[in-house]
Amino acid sequence: MLYKYLLVFVGAAIPWIEVLAVVPIGILWGLSPAIVMIVGFLGNMVTLVPVVLAFERLKGWYVARRQKQGKPSKSSVRAVKLFQKYGVIGLAFLGPVLLGTHIAAFIGMAMGATKQGMLFWMAISIALWILVIGILTALGFDLFVKKVPFLPDP
Repeated sequence: MLYKYLLVFVGAAIPWIEVLAVVPIGILWGLSPAIVMIVGFLGNMVTLVPVVLAFERLKGWYVARRQKQGKPSKSSVRAVKLFQKYGVIGLAFLGPVLLGTHIAAFIGMAMGATKQGMLFWMAISIALWILVIGILTALGFDLFVKKVPFLPDP
């Protein structure tokens, strides 16, 4: 059972997989929802903090990469629009759903957010998203299983 928690941690740490997918999977595996949510949060933050702290180095790599490609990615354009419209707080709360936490944090930093502000609002956002997704999954699991007869009993 411990390996499943480790998979939740690793999955939450991987950009684009992250907590919005991993938390429901962990709960559907029959793991404790509270522990899954904590492990998911820690896994996501373990990789998000270095992205924010190493922003200057990552920015140089990213700019060079984008210059080779010639145009910005769709997610980057979307993130800039979110930041311009809603600021750091809006980007932090909408980013995990629309872009992924790592891209949202990176774009927020590129748009001028402070490291402390970005980490603070991203941590709050991730915690709230995990709480909402975890509770909805835990409460809705019985309903889901009853509607899908080919799934094994939990």
